[in-house]
Amino acid sequence: MKTRILIPSGVLGLGFDSEALQRGVEAKPDAICIDGGSTDSGPYYLGTGTSKYSELATRAEWRELMLARATAGVPLILGSCGTCGTASTVDWMYQMTLDIARELGQNLKIARLYSDQSASDLIDAEHNQKIGYLKPEIPLSTEILQSCTNIVALAGVEQITAALNAGADIVLAGRTTDTAVIAALPLARGAAPGAAWHGAKIGECGALCSTHPVSGVIQIDFDESGFTVTPLASGAECTSHSVIAHMLYENANPLELVEPGGTLDVKAASVEAVDSRTVRVTGSVWIPAEQYTVKLEGAALSGYQTSSLVLLRQKEYVEQAGKWCELLEAFLRKSIESKMNLRASDYDMEFRLIGANATLGALEFCDSNPIEVGVLMLITSDTQSRATDIARLCNPFLLHFPLTENEALPTFAFPYSPAESERGAVYEFVLNHTLLLADPMQSFDLRIEEIASGNVVNNS
Repeated sequence: MKTRILIPSGVLGLGFDSEALQRGVEAKPDAICIDGGSTDSGPYYLGTGTSKYSELATRAEWRELMLARATAGVPLILGSCGTCGTASTVDWMYQMTLDIARELGQNLKIARLYSDQSASDLIDAEHNQKIGYLKPEIPLSTEILQSCTNIVALAGVEQITAALNAGADIVLAGRTTDTAVIAALPLARGAAPGAAWHGAKIGECGALCSTHPVSGVIQIDFDESGFTVTPLASGAECTSHSVIAHMLYENANPLELVEPGGTLDVKAASVEAVDSRTVRVTGSVWIPAEQYTVKLEGAALSGYQTSSLVLLRQKEYVEQAGKWCELLEAFLRKSIESKMNLRASDYDMEFRLIGANATLGALEFCDSNPIEVGVLMLITSDTQSRATDIARLCNPFLLHFPLTENEALPTFAFPYSPAESERGAVYEFVLNHTLLLADPMQSFDLRIEEIASGNVVNNS
C-alpha cells in the first residue's frame, strides 16, 4: 500500500512555503509530519526545558498546520516538541494546540508522548547493566545522573505508532529521533522497512534535500519496494546528488543509520531521477537489532558565564592575536589569584579569536591575516557574580594589554558598554548512552485526550 507523507519543513518554527503546503494538502497525503527538535544550538534548551524557536513563529506555523490537517483529514505528527522534547515543551505545545483549537472550533483527539527519564530509574538501570556506552565513551555515575536537570530518551516508530493506533488526530511527542515521526505510518501500512527509514532520513529536514532548501515543503511516497521524494515549491528540484548527500547530514557513517530497533543500510541503494524534479530510491535494507535500545540525552548545569568582546585592529596585534591571548591569559590568571584569591579550578577562562580561528580552533588551515580580530573572552564559574567580577578585573587589560613590556600603551575597542555581558546559566551534555528496554513503551508515557473546541471532554 502506498503511503504519502507531507513534510512542511525541517523543523517547526523555521518557516515554510504556504503555497507549497497547499499543493501538498491537495495531493491527499496520509499524514503530515514535522520535527520540532534540534541539538544544533547546544545543551541549554535541554538543560532548561525550553524551546529555542520563537513562540510567535511557532504558534503561527502550528495554526497553519492544524488547518491543513483539518482540510486533509489526516494525522498531524510533531516530534521532539519545543527543541528538546521534555515534558515542559510537550505541555507548551499542548497548551498552544488547545488555544488554537478553541479559536478554530476544532474537535480533536490529541496524543501526548512523554520521553522524560528519572535519574533514579536510570541509576537502577545502570546497576542492572541496562545502560550501554556510545562512542566517544564518556563516564557515567550516580552523581552525573543526579546532576542532570533534564534527561530524555529518543523514541522510535513504536511509540509514535502506539499514538496513531489510539486514533490520534494530533501527536505531540517528546524527544524522538528525527526519522521516527516520518517512518511510523509507512511502516504500519506495509512499506519496505529499508525504504521507510531511508525516506524518513532524506525527508527529516524537509526541502534541504532539494535545490530550494528554504522552501521547506516536500512529499514522500512510500511503497513495498522503495520511496519517491518530490519538492513542492515552485522551481525546487530533487536530484540524485541532493538526495544521496543528505545521508551525510548529522550522520557519522553515510552508509548506515542506527535507530531504535535496528540499523538502516543503504550500501545497495539505487537512486535515480524519475523526472526533472523527482527522485526514486530502492534497495535500502533494514537490519533489525537483537535488542531494543533508545539513546539517552541529558544536560547538567556547568556554571554561570560572563563574556567580554574586544576588537584588535592594530596590524601587529592582529598578526599575533594568538600570542597576545596567551600572554594576556597568563597575566590575568596571576592577577586573579593574587587579587581575588581564586585558583584555576575555581573558574574557567577561554579566548576565541573571531575572524581567525573561532570556529575550527587548532584545526584552522587558513594562514592569511584578517584586517581585524574579535577576541571573545568567556569566564565560567560557580556563581554569576563571581564570573562577572573576574571579567571586570580583566576589563582594563583586554583594552590595553601590550605585547611587550617596553611598548607604549596600546588601545583596542570594546564594541558595546558595559563590556561584560552576563550569559547566565550554561549547561553541558553529559550523557552519550543507550537504555535497553524490554518493551518499547517501557520508559515512555502516552496520554490520550479528546477535546471539543479546546476543552477536554475525555482522557486516558
